[in-house]
Amino acid sequence: MKPNPRGPSSADVHVGSRVRLRRQLLKMSQEKLGEELGVTFQQVQKYERGSNRIGAGRLYKLSKVLDVPVSFFFEGLDNQVQGVAETSGSPLVYDFIQSPDGVALAEAFSRITDVKVRRKVLELVRTLADEQEDV
Repeated sequence: MKPNPRGPSSADVHVGSRVRLRRQLLKMSQEKLGEELGVTFQQVQKYERGSNRIGAGRLYKLSKVLDVPVSFFFEGLDNQVQGVAETSGSPLVYDFIQSPDGVALAEAFSRITDVKVRRKVLELVRTLADEQEDV
């Protein structure tokens, strides 16, 4: 079965995931983002899934509302499109950081300023992960 030529491209999905990531980092609801853009929260959901493409003007407005350069939405796209992201575990990292738990963990971890404490937290997480593998 052929893929739908009118369906979302990998670029659409990637840009949408970057919109979701930035919105979550800002702790902004889909409803609030929709209000800022003049669209419904359902439209924001479609943008974030990549099922609706984001036009140039809307992407520019998103960059202003989310306080990032337009290029932010395309970071990492070349690697994914060319298949390079399949090496060195990158998809795992992308999937994790785009999850609610990943965003929360990254945000909390980045607030720890003491390098020794950060290393201890990392050691703890590695130990817990190793124990899970043994079960």
